[in-house]
Amino acid sequence: MDSRLFVGGALLLVGCAQNLASPTRVMTDAAPQTVFDCVKQQFAALEYKQTSYDTDALRINGTRIDLKTRRADTQFRRMLDKLEVDVSPEASGQTSLTVTGHTFAEYTTQRGPTEVEEKPSPAVKSDAQRLVERCHG
Repeated sequence: MDSRLFVGGALLLVGCAQNLASPTRVMTDAAPQTVFDCVKQQFAALEYKQTSYDTDALRINGTRIDLKTRRADTQFRRMLDKLEVDVSPEASGQTSLTVTGHTFAEYTTQRGPTEVEEKPSPAVKSDAQRLVERCHG
């Protein structure tokens, strides 16, 4: 009885879990370094600041601060849109471009700034799509 209740509860949690970020993935015939260079250029065009950069693994992350969003919470500070980009060569000879958009609410707490992930904003979703469209070759 207890094991059925446990399994049922676990299935309920999995079914109700919120998918916070869904990656956008596309394949292209362009060289990996060419796609990576395009992504670096588009970060500036989309007003994202590079926060991490790995030339060996062809990964780049960036953040854009949204100061327009307000909340009726004294601890709320601002919203952060983040893009994670991974460029990788595939065995088929093509290049994979994966872009994942995240949105975080930043709060000021006793521990210091605390980021809480939320559902991706429409802005970060459209930025991810634009990045893929502009850099897929």
